[in-house]
Amino acid sequence: MNSAALPGLANDLRIACQRVSRRVRFESTDELTPHLVSAMSQLKKGPKTPGELAEVERVSPPSMTRTVNFLVEKGLVRRDDHPSDGRSKLLELTDEGRATLSRVARARDDWMLHQLETLTKDEQKLLKEATELLNRLAQ
Repeated sequence: MNSAALPGLANDLRIACQRVSRRVRFESTDELTPHLVSAMSQLKKGPKTPGELAEVERVSPPSMTRTVNFLVEKGLVRRDDHPSDGRSKLLELTDEGRATLSRVARARDDWMLHQLETLTKDEQKLLKEATELLNRLAQ
């Protein structure tokens, strides 16, 4: 491919990745909205303060407060006193939160599997190769 065609490829690839991402997030499960799953996924990596969670999720602190309050009310996240900062709280997934994330991940994988089953073997092979390239691009 010549360098003049790269901007078009960049645009097309970005749009295709966004569409796939959106479909996986919205069509795979109705158990939790995508923004709730995203916040919980950050907590799966380890406890965070509400401010840290808002920053990594790129949302305003008041928006994250509403998200956290909902997750705490549902029993998916626990809010504890911060061990070194008495003014702050530390958020952590509960066992039910971890189980819920596992169910959502399985539903998303099942949705993707169903989509892949509609493709030919050659198309599946091409996507396997493309997945390796996409992972390289994302690093």
